[in-house]
Formats: sequence, C-alpha cells, structure tokens
Amino acid sequence: MSSNSCIQVDKKALARAFGRAAKQYDHFAAFQRTVGEQLMAHCDWHTPGLLVDAGAGSGWFSRYFREQGHCVTAFDLSRGMLQQAAQQHSADHYVCGDLEAFPFHSQSVDYLWSNLALQWCSDFQQTLQQLQRSLTAEGKLAVSTLAAGSLPEIEQVWQQMGRSAPINRWSSAESLLNATESLGLRAWQAPIVCHFSSPLDALWSLKGIGASHLHAGRQSGLGGREFFTQLAEHWPRDDKGYRLTYHIVFGVTR
Repeated sequence: MSSNSCIQVDKKALARAFGRAAKQYDHFAAFQRTVGEQLMAHCDWHTPGLLVDAGAGSGWFSRYFREQGHCVTAFDLSRGMLQQAAQQHSADHYVCGDLEAFPFHSQSVDYLWSNLALQWCSDFQQTLQQLQRSLTAEGKLAVSTLAAGSLPEIEQVWQQMGRSAPINRWSSAESLLNATESLGLRAWQAPIVCHFSSPLDALWSLKGIGASHLHAGRQSGLGGREFFTQLAEHWPRDDKGYRLTYHIVFGVTR
C-alpha cells in the first residue's frame, strides 16, 4: 500500500491558500529554509545542469541554485507563488502544475529538488516514483516532507481546551522512510523545533506560508480574545520561547 493512500487533498483549495500567502511567504518561511538547508547539506550538486525546484514556492531555493549556475525551472501548484518567484527572477522557467501529474519527460532532468511539498500529495510513493522517472541516468533527487507527530504543541493545547486540533494527519515517519528507501534513496528523519515570542506568532507562522490549509476543510472561528489568552497559558515553552515541533523525513539519491 502506498504510504499516503488515505489522504485526500483538495488541490484547488490548496493552491488558493498558498496564493494568498505568496506576498508575505518569505517573511514567514524561516522553517522552510531551515529544513532546506539541512537537506542541502547532503547534496553535492556543483556541476551545473537542468534543475527542477518541485514545489518552488516563492523561489528561495530556485534563486540559490540559479546563482550556482544551474538552469532552473520553478514548478509549483500556485500561480501566485510562481508570480512572486518571477518578480524576484528566481528561475529561468516557470511551470504551474501538480506534483502528482508531473509534466516533465522521462530522463530530462539532471537535478530534482523538492523541499516540503510532497506532504500535500495524496500518494507519496507514487509521486516520488514520477519524480524519479524524470531524472537522467546520472540525475540526483533530494526531497523532504512532513511526518505524523508534527505540531504536537497544537494538538496538546487544543485538547486541553476541549477542542479538535486544526492540523492535518500526515503519514507516519516509518511508512515514509520505507517508501523512500524502497525506491533506492537514502532516507532519514529528524525533528526541527521552532521558537516564537507568542502563540499567535506561532500560528501566524503557519498561516503566513499558506500551511494552515486543512485537508478536512476549514473550521469555525477560533474563539476571540479569551481563547488567545488561554493559548499562552497552555502552550509549551522553554527559555527560547513558545515551541512548534516538526518531524521531517528526508530522502536523497545515494
């Protein structure tokens, strides 16, 4: 069974959510950059080639790879994100489309980078296979995705307040690791903890990047000022601030 077979994603709603976030995305996307930098540490991609940034967002990593001499195609579900990327001259080409219907020809891509995009696909393993098929014989792939257990602080706080947590249900790290390794990639998992000055800042970090889209549809309003006051009382924190923890699965070509 494919690892994400039970997840149904409304791609049009998802594209709208990320489109709304496009203009402020870079301001809130420190987490995405942190994950990408950890992934990049395992990529020895110095020889210039044709590179696709699959799930490019506003083009942060597209710009990096283009500066390294690669010919970069920014690929994203959201036209708004691609417009933002184009305004910053992030890539050489821009293609709007769905990762689960990857339009690139077989053996046409030298490098394929996908940082925190595959969690929005209904079938992780099948999508990863499509990405692999687009690679040349010596092509290289690097991916990262969210795993179950991410955002436990939100789960905890909402439970304590007698509410259903507004977070998505991701595939287990074990199933994602197994799917990635079954395709011949090297895979590993790691937690990443972000800190914020307030619970509201933590929630804005999700909304600001478009990641507040829920597979199950939108929930009713949060509940006003009293609710946010209670958030601060319940939200886990340490000496660095209020925490948000993510569990990430990484995969790279061996």
